[in-house]
Amino acid sequence: MKLAVVGGGSTYTPELIDGFARLRDVLPLAELVLVDPAPDRLRMVGGLARRIFARQGHPGRITWTDDLAAGIDGADAVLLQLRIGGQAARNQDETWPLECGCVGQETTGAGGLAKALRTVPVVLDIAEQVRRTNPDAWIIDFTNPVGIVTRALLQAGHKAVGLCNVAIGFQRKFAALLGVEPGQVALEHVGLNHLTWERSVRVAGEDVLPKLLTEHADTLAADLRLPRHVLDRLGTVPSYYLRYYYQHDAVVEELRSKPSRAAEVAAIEQQLLALYADPALDEKPELLSRRGGAYYSEAAVALTSSLLADTGDTQVVNALNHGTLPFLPEDAVIEVPATVDATGATPLPVRPLEPLYAGLIAHVTAYEQLALDAALHGGRDRVFAALLSHPLIGQIDHADRLTDLLIAHNREHLTWA
Repeated sequence: MKLAVVGGGSTYTPELIDGFARLRDVLPLAELVLVDPAPDRLRMVGGLARRIFARQGHPGRITWTDDLAAGIDGADAVLLQLRIGGQAARNQDETWPLECGCVGQETTGAGGLAKALRTVPVVLDIAEQVRRTNPDAWIIDFTNPVGIVTRALLQAGHKAVGLCNVAIGFQRKFAALLGVEPGQVALEHVGLNHLTWERSVRVAGEDVLPKLLTEHADTLAADLRLPRHVLDRLGTVPSYYLRYYYQHDAVVEELRSKPSRAAEVAAIEQQLLALYADPALDEKPELLSRRGGAYYSEAAVALTSSLLADTGDTQVVNALNHGTLPFLPEDAVIEVPATVDATGATPLPVRPLEPLYAGLIAHVTAYEQLALDAALHGGRDRVFAALLSHPLIGQIDHADRLTDLLIAHNREHLTWA
């Protein structure tokens, strides 16, 4: 089995490599190719990847290249983990929206739209090359904003599934609090990428979410950086990203008072690259845990294995709605438990959603549709429409100003600007 990772020069890649090494019985890789346009980073990351495989006794071959066509040739699956513009572009996404009193974040709000506009055309170009070179390969998208990017891929007819680590993070957290193995925990995880709620948590068929909220709500609320009473009143566990909606103004003030997350990550990346350059390092360093993306490797291994081995098991992924949430378009991309096999991901039925959740999901889905239209076709008017439709913006003056700021900060990435 051959797997290609596009964006393989990322400092996060050793986390992925560690998962491939540990879980080689689940996903028996013969060859792994890291693809990235940055040769210096590739050498450092690729060298560490080889040492991790060697230390853990993995027999697979690891290579790297800046030639996309060569890297994806013969691949059974292609993982996408791109960041167009790097941490510098992310830093802009997290700062200029604050000028209008709006959240600055890389996947949500105006910053998330900027990332989508930079990313969707590049991902579609890559996917077209995959289709020409190896049309049977699956594309697994971990590139944010996952919902919009996955919708672009599926709308263009690609064999693609979107993946996020929020659900597996909750599964692991709940398992630790309950004192059970993660595989025993089944989530009723529903919504859109970065806009989800855990409506039930089942162990041996029993919903233990009430027990979790009674005994561990303080811990969960602290992790989510939300007040305890929010969890009590909802009776669900919202994802971390819901704080941008539930406490928008407080979050804006918080973001204005400290360096951006991008600045923090950029500093961490420089330290990581220095560590990776050490030929004696043969395991992922502890510092990598501060980089983000916990448990992505386990989720990626499980999804890839299910697609290629036709297992038909249940995983939380991003897939086409196809009537699962009846208030959304058929071609919307939702994040829910799905059956995964050689044909792709088929969402499982979802209990009717309360208006509190359905309303916000529908609102953000409309924004995502307009965001994808802007990413595919460009133009100031389309960018403005997407921003005006977003529930975190929604005011003409803000949308006008943010449109100008977005275009000014991203002109080099927008062919139409």
